[in-house]
Amino acid sequence: MDTHTTPELLAPAGGPEQLRAAIRFGADAVYLAGRRWGMRARADNFNDEDLAWATAYAHERGVAVHVTINTLMFDEDMDELPAYLELLEELGVDAAIVADFGALALLQRYASHVAVHVSTQASVANAEAALTYARLGASRIVLARELTLERIAELHRRVGDAVELEAFVHGSMCMAVSGRCLLSSALVGPERSASCGSCTQPCRWTWTITEETRPDQPMPLEADSRGSYLLSANDLCMLDHLDELADAGVASFKIEGRNKGAYYVAAVTNAYRHVLDGEPASAWMGELEATSHRPFSTGFFYGKPTQNPGHAEYARDRLLVAVADVSERQGDSWITTVTCRNRANPGDRITVLAPRQPLRSFVLGEVERLDDDGWQAVERLAENMRQYRFETPFELHDGDMLCK
Repeated sequence: MDTHTTPELLAPAGGPEQLRAAIRFGADAVYLAGRRWGMRARADNFNDEDLAWATAYAHERGVAVHVTINTLMFDEDMDELPAYLELLEELGVDAAIVADFGALALLQRYASHVAVHVSTQASVANAEAALTYARLGASRIVLARELTLERIAELHRRVGDAVELEAFVHGSMCMAVSGRCLLSSALVGPERSASCGSCTQPCRWTWTITEETRPDQPMPLEADSRGSYLLSANDLCMLDHLDELADAGVASFKIEGRNKGAYYVAAVTNAYRHVLDGEPASAWMGELEATSHRPFSTGFFYGKPTQNPGHAEYARDRLLVAVADVSERQGDSWITTVTCRNRANPGDRITVLAPRQPLRSFVLGEVERLDDDGWQAVERLAENMRQYRFETPFELHDGDMLCK
């Protein structure tokens, strides 16, 4: 892919740890939320102080910050939103992602230097809608997820340079139109509304059907031993189709996942970064397969996505083991200090996830743990968030991730 026309890689940051991972592993921009008005209320998210740190941290590293303000907005939200928008203006946030016309109007009034990006929640699926938003001040449209590549290309032809186009390329897909779902609020209560960021994801539950005269005999559909997931959409993966998306006019490739952990963000961002920089998708597909996910599909880009065939989530054998904090050379070897995330035993083969590097691996040897009395020999990495150290055959750096 021509580096002069390489689309932006936009990664999720559900919290500070994920933000650091996204930036370290190659994101050009991150999107995140404050404590309110974001579609992922269960994520760690950012209070005002954290948001100030996140914006400064990203900008120091040449990475843009997009803040989501795309939930369903009521009058009380409109009353409280101006103060938050003034904060975004003061912090120098690059863009705000909005879905509500009132929020768009207030954004321009109280944060005129923050770019307006129209959320996928607005379901923009035609050029006239995109151009209307552009006339209202939007610089980018996050396209409706239901568009095919052919329709994106036609929409781009009609809008030209009037507005940028952004599209999701990886992650969870919602069974409702552009994520506007009523299942959670209907089944659990209005306090768990998907449109307000508190979705309980009923589409991921196990469902059955019953016949009226036999209510005690539930009948699963396309089931495995756990039941059927007839409402659960497959995950999106466009790693092997990035050139087609760029040719269709997509300027920003967006990774879903603000409820995901730092390892997921790092692994997915890293894979897309390598492919955008010219490496073959086949070299990195294995890393995506190693993350927790549902069966992959290409979503609506080439037609209708298929139903998830009875799997709540795939969990692979390669799990996050540790994050390497520092690397210290001693003689002809390296002693690496890590913060433990999951168990690992001497003899386990460890794969190193590092930005701008090919995948490397080594066999874990003797391990020491930092205790009150200093470094002590132990049998394995076992205690979450404790510091351990061991010898590695090559140098590692702060933020590298070790996977088992």
